[in-house]
Amino acid sequence: PSSYEISGSNSHKEFTGFTAAFVPKVQQLSATAAVINRTMLGKERDSLMNIYTGIQAQLQEEIDKFIKEKPASPVSPFILSATYGFNEDVVKLESRYNQLTAAAKNSEAGQQLAGFIAKEKVGAVGTQAMEFTQPDTLGVPVSLSSFRGKYVLIDFWASWCGPCRQENPTVVENFNYFKDKNFTVLGVSLDRPGQKDKWMEAIHADNLTWTQVSDLLFWNNAAAQLYNVKGIPQNFLIDPNGKIIAKNLRGPALREKLCEILGCN
Repeated sequence: PSSYEISGSNSHKEFTGFTAAFVPKVQQLSATAAVINRTMLGKERDSLMNIYTGIQAQLQEEIDKFIKEKPASPVSPFILSATYGFNEDVVKLESRYNQLTAAAKNSEAGQQLAGFIAKEKVGAVGTQAMEFTQPDTLGVPVSLSSFRGKYVLIDFWASWCGPCRQENPTVVENFNYFKDKNFTVLGVSLDRPGQKDKWMEAIHADNLTWTQVSDLLFWNNAAAQLYNVKGIPQNFLIDPNGKIIAKNLRGPALREKLCEILGCN
């Protein structure tokens, strides 16, 4: 969100009180990160990472403490906006925002924060996956909700997308490994209007045996717009209850996450 100006003696006092506790921890975090970047040794690096994680937790505690103690303060929505970059967990941000009083929410900063949260929630981990329906390769409508009860990887790609085609063997390998463990893939193609043949050719060439859908509207693909997809490949891992539990799992990260959830032999 954009920046705001804090004015008024009481608000100013609250803000400076918060920054007095928060800023030194931020400096400590930055200094630790710099040392981590210069450290190659495993044990030493692990020890530093533990320190880094501890400082991150302290930063979050400072935010929670301020919001809990001052839910009516006009400074509170500003602080939530200004500190979001230290966590980038929109579910937690919304939870904190919901603790604010109506007056704080209705302030200029509060209203801007509400708009920001609404945008950030689109396709965010921890939120419910949004329903969509698109035709498969035979023109039969397929809905995301028809996969409810399974782990589903929504995979946005296109035949014309080089990086997507390079990533496809990884998706194929993981699909074949986990398909008997309550997992499947739903491919959503951003292929161009009038180029269904290229989409079909790529499906066969890359051995994509899972369900494929597309409205063949290129970047105007309705599902891609719904999930705010600005680049491909992009994917979202959905749990059996329809919640987004991970996104943009590429290369080894996809296998690692699926092993964590479904187990690997």
